[in-house]
Amino acid sequence: MFIKEIELEVNLEDKGKRLDVFINENMENLTRSYIQNLIDSQNISIKNSGKIKAGQKLKGNEIINISIPEDEVLEVEAENIPIDIIYEDKHMLVINKEANMVVHPAPGNYNGTLVNAIMYHIKDLSSINGVIRPGIVHRLDKDTSGLIMIAKSDQAHVKLAEMLKEKTINKYYLAIVKGNVKEEFGRIENNIGRSQNDRKKMTVTDKNSKRAISNYYVIDRCSTHTLVLVGIETGRTHQIRVHMKHIGHPIEGDQVYTNNSKHAKRQMLHAYRLNFLHPINMEVMNLKGKLPEDFNKTLKTLGLNVNEEKIEDVLNNRF
Repeated sequence: MFIKEIELEVNLEDKGKRLDVFINENMENLTRSYIQNLIDSQNISIKNSGKIKAGQKLKGNEIINISIPEDEVLEVEAENIPIDIIYEDKHMLVINKEANMVVHPAPGNYNGTLVNAIMYHIKDLSSINGVIRPGIVHRLDKDTSGLIMIAKSDQAHVKLAEMLKEKTINKYYLAIVKGNVKEEFGRIENNIGRSQNDRKKMTVTDKNSKRAISNYYVIDRCSTHTLVLVGIETGRTHQIRVHMKHIGHPIEGDQVYTNNSKHAKRQMLHAYRLNFLHPINMEVMNLKGKLPEDFNKTLKTLGLNVNEEKIEDVLNNRF
């Protein structure tokens, strides 16, 4: 049984695009891997066409039919895993996520996630994303620590999703990067897509990619490393990690985009601040996530300091 039947029309300007990329661009709630599964299970077809492949190039003027099947019934268990709730009301909460924690269950990884934890501590969660991702509005990489918003009511979930799409939620990260960043401020604007050489990596490319914008300010520096505050205008996969590597300053401890580190066991990237209007009562929300121990230890080892006064100045007058 299918819960949704969708028809997409391909315009001539989309000629030459990959089928899976076109679908992903027009239905951002469907991941590329999920689209591949739909194609493999013959739930995606092109009118008046035979067997299709995810990577086939579009000719323009095609009609794509998509059938979304009902979710597989899966039991996601609530687990008594400690979480750091820094804000909560009847509509939403904000958690300071620890590193080494996956946000939601996925095939082969149904335990120990943030969802397992919040299901234990929070009894009412938004149902919009189903049993696998209840309340999840956005994500953080497994090894990125910091602030993540969780929706408790469907009303808040819909509004938060709209706000993210409209870029009215400001997300700021602290990152320890390799090298002495000479400029006090920088804006990185280019396209990010999946690497053709390693599908686990993202890269700056014009092929099958999306526009990505990151702004950074230097908070402190030493001869070998720099502490930067990064504000993102888009939310592409691995965006900050890819952008900082692209300008020659990869994030310390990032085991995917740089060499092994003697200073950190994971990427030193922390979702530090969230500034937005509450989705229901429109109250101004300025929330800050406490830095984890390993981040503070790396700062101390390198002789870097989190200058709160400078951060406030940057947030109030620069971004």
